[in-house]
Amino acid sequence: MKERVVTTEEKTGPGGFDDHPDSLKDSLEEIKQQILDFMRKAAYRPLAADELYRAMEIRDMDGFMKSLMELEKEGKVICTRKLKYGVPEKMNLAVGKLQGHQNGFGFLIQDTPGVPDIYISAENMNSAMHNDRVVARLLGHNWEGPRQEGEIIRILERANTQIVGTFEKGKRYGFVTPDENRISIDVFIANGHENGAVTGDKVVVEVTRWPEKRRNPEGKIIRIIGHKGDPGTDIESIVWKYGLPQQFPKPVLNEVAKIPMQVTEEQRRGRRDLRALQMVTIDGADARDLDDAVSLEVLPNGNYRLGVHIADVGAYVPPGSALDREAYKRGTSVYLVDRVIPMLPQELSNGICSLNPKVDRLAMSVFMEIDARGQVLNHEITESVINVNERMTYGDVKRILIDRDAELISKYDHLVGTFTEMEKLCLILRGRRLRRGTIDFDFPEVKVKLDNIGRPVEINKYDRSVADQIIEEFMLVTNETVAEHFYNARVPFVYRIHETPDGEKLSNLNRFLFTFGLSIKGFNKIHPGAFQEVLSKVQGRPEERVIGTVMLRTMKLARYSEENLGHFGLAAEYYSHFTSPIRRYPDLVIHRIIKETLAKDRLSEKRKGKLASFVADAAIQSSDRERVATEAERESVDLKKVEFMKDKVGEEFDAVISSVTSFGFFVELDNLVEGLVHVTNLVDDFYEYDEARLALTGIHTGKQFRIGDTVRVKLEKVNLDERQLDFELAE
Repeated sequence: MKERVVTTEEKTGPGGFDDHPDSLKDSLEEIKQQILDFMRKAAYRPLAADELYRAMEIRDMDGFMKSLMELEKEGKVICTRKLKYGVPEKMNLAVGKLQGHQNGFGFLIQDTPGVPDIYISAENMNSAMHNDRVVARLLGHNWEGPRQEGEIIRILERANTQIVGTFEKGKRYGFVTPDENRISIDVFIANGHENGAVTGDKVVVEVTRWPEKRRNPEGKIIRIIGHKGDPGTDIESIVWKYGLPQQFPKPVLNEVAKIPMQVTEEQRRGRRDLRALQMVTIDGADARDLDDAVSLEVLPNGNYRLGVHIADVGAYVPPGSALDREAYKRGTSVYLVDRVIPMLPQELSNGICSLNPKVDRLAMSVFMEIDARGQVLNHEITESVINVNERMTYGDVKRILIDRDAELISKYDHLVGTFTEMEKLCLILRGRRLRRGTIDFDFPEVKVKLDNIGRPVEINKYDRSVADQIIEEFMLVTNETVAEHFYNARVPFVYRIHETPDGEKLSNLNRFLFTFGLSIKGFNKIHPGAFQEVLSKVQGRPEERVIGTVMLRTMKLARYSEENLGHFGLAAEYYSHFTSPIRRYPDLVIHRIIKETLAKDRLSEKRKGKLASFVADAAIQSSDRERVATEAERESVDLKKVEFMKDKVGEEFDAVISSVTSFGFFVELDNLVEGLVHVTNLVDDFYEYDEARLALTGIHTGKQFRIGDTVRVKLEKVNLDERQLDFELAE
């Protein structure tokens, strides 16, 4: 019998988690689904609103019209010029988000996951801008190959109401050049709308008029971030560029102020009391949001009893609360090079929800019995109260297990045996994953060290140690176990999925690998083990990292989904994100579903339907926010990499060619800094681009530059605005 307490938030509150939903909202959702189902029938032809209303025999006219208008606004239903309604997929139309390109064209990323992107030429953009939500008419395939081409015919939602960029003042007007190079046009600023900005200021401009043919967008400056080059302006510009919220709204802070910052006796009631169980957290030395603790016992039969204890954020963030709405909006914490922008206020993320040592904390605990082959024989999921014994760092655990540091071994003598067994179990779990075909991209991370005013003073590679691997393996097996449990329970859930690469990208990858005498086997029914086989063959070779990078680019992006489609990269049939609810909203959703299913023997079909609708929306929102966070984090690191090289112009470096294009090749230095050797800097010959071999070949000398080749380069130019380093070959 699993012990748990039914918390207040499970009984009331919106967001897909109440037992007493608002009947009007539910009714509208039902009508919307009825409309979509009716339009998707094979015999349906576009109808006017009144014709559709009569044909469907819906009694609620107001509800019908409101539902139809919402569907049109969402792009799920299209209204033609003759005021006839239909679904886009039956009207040769596609709906989705536009991804712009600095050269003026773009790609439509369709709402339907897994379908190919649609190419939009510059002539067919029709004033749409990067990230706008649009409708496109399909035009067939372009002359370059099989890619579908389209024309933007409608803009459903403008994304760039505010744009961050650099202001330049002229005599009669000014303009702002966007930091986002996928917005390929400047914003016109009329005299009187510059708000005190001077040339070189980083600013936020509010768009007051959208672009038209041969006419730039217009705007007014509403904020001066700082002058270009001033300390802190660069990262602050990234924060504004990606619309990352810097403060929590007052209603959120008011709710936080009412939360007890210590675990109360009432909160402990009904939970499994695990405070006597020895457990630790293992994180980076600078981590403050500690959301996972681990325990390990060796059972009399020789099996392991692994306990993974995750902060019970759901106990403090009621569904539908201001806290919950803000967490849903943010979707994830964002880890920039100089700061963290948290999903939850610090009183929660670093305080009562963080599994700090020597204090009681509420948790969701998963216990798994694991045998010597790494097989999970049985498991249990329960609400608990815990008290972490020690807050360990990756560095200290590495020094205990690998370096055999006598001082640390003495200090943590009561834990050394546990760490030793954790290492054994880690290797067992890792071995099992590799045997089933997990792709192991073992890329080092970049760690940028800043001084007190934000200037980069060191850039180092960070390789994962055995301590990192212990936590990674324990979290992976937990996420798989939880996903499989709730898939079999047949309840709505948020899965973390990673789909099979598409055929065109696999063909391109094989052409590239062929130049190294390699190939991906089993093309028609690809297995992730085929990728791992190639990685194993090139391990230790100069081209190892480059081949791994190209293979990674072949993969689709992992995302969240209400459907369990498996995880290709992990070769896992079931996978979820359960282990980080402090910093990821999908994990919080999963915790709530777990609480509800533990509290009740069975969910009604109506309840499942409501949960399913919310889970689908949360999966899309969380995937979108994850992409924004990833781009912002990557840009903040890239910016500091370039800034770090600013005073190194003229210096020489050993490098590896990481990519080859028609205009030159990119090189990567030992510290993972990247830059371009432009073809115009190859002065000893005329070079032709061989796309099949991804190489530049000299016409007269036959000299080649290929991916994976090592070269000696000299830094020629640093462009902070473009985040670009230009190299030339050292003589």
